[in-house]
Amino acid sequence: MSQDTPVVRVDRDGPLARVTLNRPEIHNAFDERLIEALAETFRHLAEDGTARAVLLAGAGKSFSAGADLNWMKRAAAYDEEQNRADARALELMLRRIDECPKPVIALVQGAAIGGGLGLVAACDIAIAGEAAQFATSEVRLGIVPAVISPFVVRAIGPRQARRWFLTAERFGAEEARRIGLVHEVVPTEHLEARGREIVAEIVKGGPEAIAEAKRLVRLVETMPQGGSILAEATVAMIAERRASPEGKEGIGAFLEKRKPAWIAGAEQA
Repeated sequence: MSQDTPVVRVDRDGPLARVTLNRPEIHNAFDERLIEALAETFRHLAEDGTARAVLLAGAGKSFSAGADLNWMKRAAAYDEEQNRADARALELMLRRIDECPKPVIALVQGAAIGGGLGLVAACDIAIAGEAAQFATSEVRLGIVPAVISPFVVRAIGPRQARRWFLTAERFGAEEARRIGLVHEVVPTEHLEARGREIVAEIVKGGPEAIAEAKRLVRLVETMPQGGSILAEATVAMIAERRASPEGKEGIGAFLEKRKPAWIAGAEQA
């Protein structure tokens, strides 16, 4: 692939942004360029008022097969501070996907290994093709899945993480669904269509409410359960949403048996 070829491609279809990892010749393996490009792509999408949802996919046979061998060779010569900077860049990329105010849907075909599995875990919704394969293979290289671990453990829980982090075995799409890493398994040729069906449901919701719903999940999972701080935070959130222009429009549309402005406006566009 030429250095001029973008390693991340963004295609727009109305409110949908399709983000494609574009290194198919090496199964969309990570290196510094891909990590930086993904981080910047999601920074822009977070600020894009016309984007309502994001499909994240990989070009070619695989979603992402993990680390690029040439990148690993370079990293082997890094000192501790260079390694920290490298890891911070990866964490920033995953966090920007996780915190993107637009729902992000992973379409997973082929391999999702190491950092590729971390990408899946950072997305809001994940759909896997029937032949998809997953692994956290780091221990076989004498390292650990440290940076991806907050996202993966949140998705599958500590008990399952112990199993897969320690054995580094590959597992298939149905096992990924069983442990909570992916939400659905479909024939690989139906991945795109199923992703677009989910986007069609997402855009029926209020854009601000959807962003707040994502924030709500993070709030509930990070605050102590049963305490007054969490209770007050949730009370404040619903009060603010009911009083907001979008909340008033949505409730009003429901009571008046009409489509809310965010749907009606999109249909007229």
